[in-house]
Amino acid sequence: METTTLVAISISGLPVSFTGYALYTAFGQPSQHLRDPFKEHGD
Repeated sequence: METTTLVAISISGLPVSFTGYALYTAFGQPSQHLRDPFKEHGD
């Protein structure tokens, strides 16, 4: 593969992996430990 192709794949893979990690953190197992400031406020 050419260097340009590898760089393009690497750069385009970063946002995809970041989005996957963000979704996992928001909805996956780690979400059990997140706090909800709106529930804590309780008007």
